[in-house]
Amino acid sequence: MRAILQRVRKASVTVNNEVVGKIEQGLVVLLGVAKGDTEKDVDFLADKIINLRIFADEAGKFNRSLLDIGGEALIVSQFTLLADTRKGRRPSFIDAALPEEAERLFELFVERIRTIGVGVATGRFQQKMLVEIHNDGPVTISLDSRDKIPSLCATNCNCN
Repeated sequence: MRAILQRVRKASVTVNNEVVGKIEQGLVVLLGVAKGDTEKDVDFLADKIINLRIFADEAGKFNRSLLDIGGEALIVSQFTLLADTRKGRRPSFIDAALPEEAERLFELFVERIRTIGVGVATGRFQQKMLVEIHNDGPVTISLDSRDKIPSLCATNCNCN
């Protein structure tokens, strides 16, 4: 499971000229679900994202998390994060999960974030969306659940 996080002052997602989700200060999470991803990947990334200290404290240092600031999350499904561009000029999406499984894990991820107490807005699965992002910083972070370090993960999250 891959995620691109963008720290934002505000963001919105529009489908067919209708704003379907919007947030104020927080994170835009572009989420791609890969073949073989499981609930453990969901748990790992949800925990990592809400606790990642990428918001400034009073001294301007990255010491505050999404939870610390009471921020919101705009979560948008984006299978193109799984693009394989190693050969040719057209990306391959063979590593992306099938839509039914991707949607199930996407919805589970959204529910995990909500359960933790973060306000969540979303786009619409498998729809053409216009995402407006007011990137704060700019700060953009890339995460992949397959990059977790087993020894750290075992002590710091519930994914094992």
